[in-house]
Amino acid sequence: MTTPLLFLSGAGLPAWIWDDVRTALPADQATSVASYPGAGSLRDYVGKVLAEAPERFIVVAHSIGGVIGSQLVAEAPDRVEGFIGVAASIPKPGQSFVGALPFPNKLIVSAIMRLAGTRPPAKAIRSGLASDLDDEQAARIVKEFSPESQQLYRDPVGDRRFPALRGYVQTTNDKELPPALQATYAATLGATSVQSLETGHLPMLAAPDALAAAVQGFLGAKD
Repeated sequence: MTTPLLFLSGAGLPAWIWDDVRTALPADQATSVASYPGAGSLRDYVGKVLAEAPERFIVVAHSIGGVIGSQLVAEAPDRVEGFIGVAASIPKPGQSFVGALPFPNKLIVSAIMRLAGTRPPAKAIRSGLASDLDDEQAARIVKEFSPESQQLYRDPVGDRRFPALRGYVQTTNDKELPPALQATYAATLGATSVQSLETGHLPMLAAPDALAAAVQGFLGAKD
């Protein structure tokens, strides 16, 4: 029996973004998409994810989902059998999502969130997050984007030891997390394998079959 995959979405993103990737995976591969509380601390987010997750699972973490996944490993290491980052933020222990950004980005992002909250303007979502999506996909992302707690961005992750299965998918046309920054996060994860996709920040929508193949490749290496 295969270990279930637990998809951790980026901030504000609905569960359906993973639908095509889940369909492209083998029929016997169990999958689920974590839901977030939308409020509270990083540990509150992790508590909700753990309460709804399978007993043991492999994390597939996108964007700030990498922060949540990192804390999952810190709090429940025996339940996490693998960790696959997809354009994911992987802070060092003691760092937050904001704290792991390069200078001066961390100051700019922090100031913007204090003034405007965690829901970017529609124009910013279209030009950044949804930069390479078609109009219909981009419009749906804009419409359904939900703000998250500021604590999710600001709370530091705990000390952790990632499992042996560690893969990372870099998105080379990403306007949210540039490839060079993703390379830093992949190194922090200690990824034993890195694959690249020529997409923006949402490869699960721009190239779902390719992302599913990359995930399968990491799982095959495990076997």
